[in-house]
Amino acid sequence: MHHGEKELSTSIDVTVPSVARMYDFLLGGKDSYPADQKACAQLLEQVPSTKALALNNRRFLQRVVKTLAKEYGIRQFIDHGSGLPTRDNVHQVAQRVDPSSRVVYIDNDPIVLAHGRALLEENLSTTVIHADMRDTDAIFDHPDTRRLIDLSQPVAALFVSVLHCIPDDDDPAGLIRRVASRLAPGSFLVVCQLVSSDPAVRKFVTDFMAESTQGNWGRVREESDVHSFLEGLEIIRPGLVEVSTWRPDSDLAPRQKTMEWIEFGGVARVH
Repeated sequence: MHHGEKELSTSIDVTVPSVARMYDFLLGGKDSYPADQKACAQLLEQVPSTKALALNNRRFLQRVVKTLAKEYGIRQFIDHGSGLPTRDNVHQVAQRVDPSSRVVYIDNDPIVLAHGRALLEENLSTTVIHADMRDTDAIFDHPDTRRLIDLSQPVAALFVSVLHCIPDDDDPAGLIRRVASRLAPGSFLVVCQLVSSDPAVRKFVTDFMAESTQGNWGRVREESDVHSFLEGLEIIRPGLVEVSTWRPDSDLAPRQKTMEWIEFGGVARVH
């Protein structure tokens, strides 16, 4: 299945909730529409921990980028399914560690593209590519990726809270393997997604999101699925965990009061 850049829509339909805009709303952003807000309200009714989960997930992304830049010397990041720019994006976190850090953001949501390009006009070390994150060839062969990313050097490839948007038929594990095979030794894959041990929660959220987003959704999975995505790779400490417990920098993170679902994942090193 090939997702060429030309097939991707560039028009914004504000009547259909988008995952990127719903996430922005949950994080307190201003880039959502009534359809997105209504979908979030319905979701929060059934799974009230969703807001804390979104915040914890964003903080996990920021801690991971800082850790990889500071402790592992990573200076190149490819962020698959980046979502809308919020405060402290990947390039801001990485460039605070080293101003020469380079970031490629990838998203197929036209609103992300519009905002991202405006935000990044000032920043020559960063770009936003309009592509489907499943289309590894288009992403790695893109002139912007080739300009910014030196594949002979380590890269961090991020799949943060996006794999649940990919249906099983599109083989998320295969996507991770494909990307890993392009990366130099010493690179990292950051993977987390929504999981639940409760079949009723998995079914409700999966059906609700698939219907709300008109099919732009995969499914809520189980912890074992995330383990299988990273099979054969070295998982760095503390392993695959609920993301607010991944190397927390303080005890001040918002606690999820309920755990109907969690964001689960971690960081793997490519040898």
